[in-house]
Amino acid sequence: MFKWISGFFKALNANTNPAEIAHAFALGTMLGFMPKTNALWYMIFVFFLFVRLHKPTYGITLLIVSYFAWMLDPTFASIGYSILTYKPFENVFAWLIDIPFVGFTKFNNTIVMGSLAFTLALYIPIFVVGYFFVRFWRKHVAPTFIKSPLHKAVQKLPLLGKLFEAVEDKFN
Repeated sequence: MFKWISGFFKALNANTNPAEIAHAFALGTMLGFMPKTNALWYMIFVFFLFVRLHKPTYGITLLIVSYFAWMLDPTFASIGYSILTYKPFENVFAWLIDIPFVGFTKFNNTIVMGSLAFTLALYIPIFVVGYFFVRFWRKHVAPTFIKSPLHKAVQKLPLLGKLFEAVEDKFN
């Protein structure tokens, strides 16, 4: 876990493409909200391991969002129920559930369908916020933090000093 956090801060302050980090934020959020008890989650998780994104950010975001996802389960259930009971789609969902492997994705679970629809709708806004967060961090937060006395105090601590050494290399 320390390696992921260290990699995240190194990427924030390095030459890593901000879009890769923003993409990792958005996908980590998507998988963090989805229940982990279905094949759809694992298919998305494995597929996006081969896409160009920042994996430590992906993992950290997934873990953090997963911890708080249960709070939105009632919302996901109502969204999923609305989608699954929508009359024009009922025949399509009935046809899909008869395909042997599709049943393992549990798309017919209201929470799975609701969380998938919710996160697909939020993907672009999360990506944009993540992109501008990285740009803001690199332009304003990191240089200010390097010049602060707090940074010098943190640098003397062995564990945290290693974490912030990437920041120091870029801005000194």
